[in-house]
Amino acid sequence: MGTWDIGHFDSATAADFSGDLDDAPQSERAELIREALTLVVGTQDHLDSDEAVVAVAAAALVAAQCPGGEPVTTAYGPDEPLPALPLELRGLAVQALDRVVTEPCELLELWSEGGHGEPWEEGIGRLRTVLVEAAG
Repeated sequence: MGTWDIGHFDSATAADFSGDLDDAPQSERAELIREALTLVVGTQDHLDSDEAVVAVAAAALVAAQCPGGEPVTTAYGPDEPLPALPLELRGLAVQALDRVVTEPCELLELWSEGGHGEPWEEGIGRLRTVLVEAAG
């Protein structure tokens, strides 16, 4: 996993997901985000780090459109604007984030073993709070 920091887009995998969104027609971007979140929510066995990274990036994009959400301003996020995302993605994003911070998850293990688990989980928690408040 080519990772350079704990931000939601600070890995090669998340940057690739951003590129995939940029390459997709505007009408298909929300569905790519939905697919990334749904894949993680449906995983009960060991969750691969790449799938988890993409779900976190997708959740950050959903949260960015919520009241109180932080815009995605990193150079590794999508360059092309996203359409208004369906409101039901907020709850799905919460479920995906809950799965990412639940064992067995390779990404959770990597951050914990690397000594950065706490700040990474705090970032996930901030995203989750925005999403929960917006989902009502």
